[in-house]
Amino acid sequence: MGKSMYDSEAELVWKDRTRHFGLPLSFNRYQIIRREGEYAKLVNISGFLTSKSEEVNLYRIDDFDVYQSLTDKMFGVGTITVYCRDASCDKLILKNVKNPYKVRELLNKLVLEDRKRVGVKHSEMQF
Repeated sequence: MGKSMYDSEAELVWKDRTRHFGLPLSFNRYQIIRREGEYAKLVNISGFLTSKSEEVNLYRIDDFDVYQSLTDKMFGVGTITVYCRDASCDKLILKNVKNPYKVRELLNKLVLEDRKRVGVKHSEMQF
């Protein structure tokens, strides 16, 4: 798809922003980036004058929830909650992204690929 502004060497797999009434009018940006053979990450970058970024390695993601209100359905957006096993972030919320069910399926596919690459089985991640 292109290069990530977060990491210029990484491949940008997917990107979006928080949308209001279906329009990307926000300073919250979401990206899925990967370097082949090294890592794959979900990144949340927020802010305008100052910015903050949260990132989660895809193999650490456990589960997803998708929420769509009636208004969200009208504008084709939804909120994806990503649950993960990371010391700094136990859940990451992707608010009002376009085509949330397609994004969830893409994330699920990439998580499974990254777990296979790293050699982590889901049962190893359970407590």
